[in-house]
Amino acid sequence: MSEADCFCSTGPKLIFACSGASDVGEIADQTAHKLTRESASRMYCLAEIGGRVASIVKTAKTAQSILAIDGCSQSCTRHCLELAGLKDFTHLQLGGLGMDKGLSPITDDAIGRAAAAARDLLSG
Repeated sequence: MSEADCFCSTGPKLIFACSGASDVGEIADQTAHKLTRESASRMYCLAEIGGRVASIVKTAKTAQSILAIDGCSQSCTRHCLELAGLKDFTHLQLGGLGMDKGLSPITDDAIGRAAAAARDLLSG
């Protein structure tokens, strides 16, 4: 991986997303994948943050910015980041977009709406 690929000189822009078993967890996960494919930011593994994998936590602490995407009001993504000592991040909770757990079909439209909201947050 080159320095340009890892954003080492400027710190990466990272996305951590819920990948829960619910519809909104799937929408959050697919939104993060979509943004990564579009090069808006880079999705990183939330389980590694929860497991306190030192190299991933270190990368997150040097990130230019972090976006946490949570599917439901449990806010597991936000909690995992905070428990790992990360406090400076932007948080998107899909309930704020009218997507409620168990009531939100996983559609291209839902993923698109979540991605648009995330892009707005990423752009500042």
